[in-house]
Amino acid sequence: MKLNVNLPHHPYDILIEKGSLSQAGSWLSQLWQPQKVVIVTDNRVARLYAEKVKLSLEAAGFETFVFDFLEGEASKNLKTVNKVYEFLVKVGLTRSDGIVALGGGVCCDLAGFVASTYMRGIHFVQIPTSLTAQVDSSIGGKTGSYALGQEYGRDFSQPDGVLIDPEVLHTLGQRELIEGMGEVVKYGLIEDKELWDELSEMDGSPESILEHAESIIYHSCDVKRKIVVEDELDNGVRLYLNFGHTIGHAIEATAGYGKVMHGEAVAIGMVQVSRVAEKKGLMPAGITENIIHMCQKFGLPVVYQPWNENALYQALTHDKKARGNSIKLVLVPELGSASIHQIPLEEMKEFLKK
Repeated sequence: MKLNVNLPHHPYDILIEKGSLSQAGSWLSQLWQPQKVVIVTDNRVARLYAEKVKLSLEAAGFETFVFDFLEGEASKNLKTVNKVYEFLVKVGLTRSDGIVALGGGVCCDLAGFVASTYMRGIHFVQIPTSLTAQVDSSIGGKTGSYALGQEYGRDFSQPDGVLIDPEVLHTLGQRELIEGMGEVVKYGLIEDKELWDELSEMDGSPESILEHAESIIYHSCDVKRKIVVEDELDNGVRLYLNFGHTIGHAIEATAGYGKVMHGEAVAIGMVQVSRVAEKKGLMPAGITENIIHMCQKFGLPVVYQPWNENALYQALTHDKKARGNSIKLVLVPELGSASIHQIPLEEMKEFLKK
């Protein structure tokens, strides 16, 4: 399966194919001339897949090096970025060389940020290995790193290609696999009724996720692809992708990054905002129960404890969607569509009431 992200200045393809990881070299040779390549990955993914990808790239004529960092959200910071810079200088990477991001969301964001800032920017590709990264982080060109607990360092930089091998999901832990379904459920809610129907027919087990992986990844990527092409720089409809994220990001920040996984926080955020919006008549009656049922079927959390309204409110005042004294809140007026409501920031306190 192939999708084209048809951006006017930097189009690229998303290839979704079982077993494609072992063909990474031949795939990359269609995009780049032989050159130096640094695979940026975390230590867990490195143990599983770095050597396989390195050998494939070398067989295709690429001089390949591997840089790995400690897995987890705590590594998504400027200190790790600087270590990658130092490694790139050490191996002599030039502006004619490239980076391969091999890993989950942290790796996709981190490696993309490094590529977009090293020597004023070098080219890179994404090979995501978690479900969240395959349906979200690897597509669209948003990159970033954390400073002072917030994602202040962020850039838009599009990859030259995205290679998705659903088979790698078999090596994810159960929680990590389920976590990715938070984003998948979101895509069905905001855009893709066909995806929602497929999710409704699944039994919700990890085995069913793996069985349907190619299809749900394709549908999810297609939603994000279409939205990114329409609004590359996040000024309009791309905000639809943030359904559940305003409260979700606040949960991640107050819990301490990594304690609540991103997809888990998104699921809780979708339920919370829907519950209040439904009471206000901004979303249809019964939709919150549908969302709760879908999330719980796949093992996603729908509540978070301890719920501290004041701490959550303080966290979301730093949200990227906040503008002065207002914030853009994404709602689902009907299944398969989304809308943006700009409300006073103070009103968000109502959306945080349990």
